[in-house]
Amino acid sequence: MKLIDKYIIKRYLGTFSIMIMLFIPIGIMVDIAEKIDKFKENEVPVDALINYYIDFTWYFANLLFPIFLFLSVIWFTSKLANNTEVTAILSSGISFNRFIRPFMISALFIAIVTFLMGMFIVPKSNKGFNEFSFKYLKKKGERNTNYVFKQISNDEYIYVSSYNPIRKRANNFTLEKFKNQQMIIKINAESIRWIPKDSIFRLTSFKKRVFNGDNEILQKAIYKDTIFDFRIQDLAPVNYKAETLNMFQLNDFINEEKKNGSILINSHLLTRHKRYSLPLASFILTLIAVSMSSNKRRGGMGVNLAIGISLGFLFIFFDKIFGVMVTKSNFSPFFGAWLPLIIFGVISLLLLNYAKR
Repeated sequence: MKLIDKYIIKRYLGTFSIMIMLFIPIGIMVDIAEKIDKFKENEVPVDALINYYIDFTWYFANLLFPIFLFLSVIWFTSKLANNTEVTAILSSGISFNRFIRPFMISALFIAIVTFLMGMFIVPKSNKGFNEFSFKYLKKKGERNTNYVFKQISNDEYIYVSSYNPIRKRANNFTLEKFKNQQMIIKINAESIRWIPKDSIFRLTSFKKRVFNGDNEILQKAIYKDTIFDFRIQDLAPVNYKAETLNMFQLNDFINEEKKNGSILINSHLLTRHKRYSLPLASFILTLIAVSMSSNKRRGGMGVNLAIGISLGFLFIFFDKIFGVMVTKSNFSPFFGAWLPLIIFGVISLLLLNYAKR
């Protein structure tokens, strides 16, 4: 590795680290200023608040990763260009492709760190961040509790019109069991409730129909205590659960949710795709930043930073828009995660060709 490579890598990683250390405290102060009234209103304990902001640090860094990367590369590359260092490097016979090699090496290091963080560290922080938010701040929206439909085995399906996770109670419960595409058992109840001390389900206004060809057996009871092959909390798992699982747990969770016919499966698949697409964004964003800031331009570093901030937020905008399309429609989770990279990948190639001139 040549001296110029070590110099650029050192500047790249150093600037990126400083940028994160500068912006995270700003993000924390802004968040405190915005939520301080709710903290006081809900009498949030100090230790819970400290843990929240530790988790917030990882959440914030992961969320604004593209902005930090853009600003870091544009900042020090613009300084190189303004000091005519880029011109000197290219005039010495080094090609532009060779010039960007240390940038790509640095991007590889950041991609690896981002991948490991996204798979094993950020999920744990997301759990604490979301649990705190729904406990003290949002109060609602943690679960989908209305009109829940779920497949609990290869031939059994359950439905409830509403579910109360605090009381562990659901209304208008239905269980249907099939054999060879024919319904053989149907259970209805006005409500179903989990009784922890006895580890049983209690059904009120219980009705059970057993079908055997043209014959039907009907059972009724004011209430019925029984057991099922599912847990009451499985009726409405928290919406953000996929975000709190590491790589191995997430794969198992998605496979289980597919079997159960979860209505949140697209959201879970999007979460998995993003964990792979975000690290690869390091290369594309670095390429764009170097290509647009390696030439000395009128207006200096300020123009480059303005363009960099705009492109960074545009990347996040596309990422969020496609994410909403996945969760609110039948848009493919694969394209929802990868289309922003494809779009910006094309932009990076166009800018690279322009910079080589």
